[in-house]
Amino acid sequence: MAEPCLVFVGSLNREALYFQGARGTGLTVYSFDEDTLAVETLAGFTGIDNPTFLSVTPDGRRVYANSEIFGWAEGLVSALSFDRTRASLAPIGMQPTLGSITAHNTLSDDGRWLFVVNYGMGAGGPDQSLVVYGIQEDGSLTPPVSSVQQTGTGPDADRQERSHAHSVTRIGPNLLLVADLGTDTLTTYAIDEEGSLTCRHVCPTAPGAGPRHAALHPGGGWIFVMNELDSTIASYAVSTDGRLTPVDAKPAVPEDFSADNHCADIQISPDGRFVYGSNRGHDSIVTFAVNEATGQLTHVAHTPCGGSTPRNLGISPSGRHLLCANQNADVITIFTRDADAGSLTPSGKTIAVGTPMCIRFA
Repeated sequence: MAEPCLVFVGSLNREALYFQGARGTGLTVYSFDEDTLAVETLAGFTGIDNPTFLSVTPDGRRVYANSEIFGWAEGLVSALSFDRTRASLAPIGMQPTLGSITAHNTLSDDGRWLFVVNYGMGAGGPDQSLVVYGIQEDGSLTPPVSSVQQTGTGPDADRQERSHAHSVTRIGPNLLLVADLGTDTLTTYAIDEEGSLTCRHVCPTAPGAGPRHAALHPGGGWIFVMNELDSTIASYAVSTDGRLTPVDAKPAVPEDFSADNHCADIQISPDGRFVYGSNRGHDSIVTFAVNEATGQLTHVAHTPCGGSTPRNLGISPSGRHLLCANQNADVITIFTRDADAGSLTPSGKTIAVGTPMCIRFA
């Protein structure tokens, strides 16, 4: 029998004007048995504000969590250690993020760097979009090594009044992709041995799309982008030097759905055959099949998310289960995933969490 997975969850514990309440406690680690669906709380850490996004090393020993704090000119990124034997989380240290409304982060493949993006609101402060940190032997972060600022606007005057970098995704050994909701751009950066950034390519999205999160195909070659503002999922071909070519775009909500919807997260199955996106408003998870030869998308299903405001998704390492963080329902819904059909079935099991914001497996 396989050892249970580790599931790391960040929850909102500090009020912000654009969220609907903060009922969480911070960072929690669970064990999840994929055979029995048993969930056990292993550890919690309340000494962190609004860990709305986090990354975890593959062995589960290190956690890097953003603190998204409304009204601050700079957010924070914290390094923490997790000891599975002792079932304990402990802080290692933190660094300022050089920008406001810190939105997303990811680790380099070799574990040397942490990349952080700031959504940014208003003016003032350092206002950097993408920031690079070195990771030291003990897991702590160096001060920022390099950073870049993105600028521009989009056609939506309310949401695209300035640059809003929303995610950073690895698309090659030394290549990063920043999705900017405010400027309708997907920008590729190269990172060198010293952690310096060089802009390689800028790919415009559809005007008003508002790109938010992205998922790289496990075989490389294709990337799939969740567009928050126009509720679409788009696919792009990725060249070895990081250039993107548009391939396909499909609506993430049914054609007859006319209420407000804001897409959030996107995940791809471990075998690369299916992508899953979350719809806040329609309160569903949309599934598309991927043509691995062409990058085209075929709609499979819309599955009710089991709550409301599905902010983030996580697929277990085996691919057997998908977890959905329903921000405004205070619950994580556990779905069983059919690897052949891509379909999702509610397992009947949930995890009660106040204002869950992010799910990460190790």
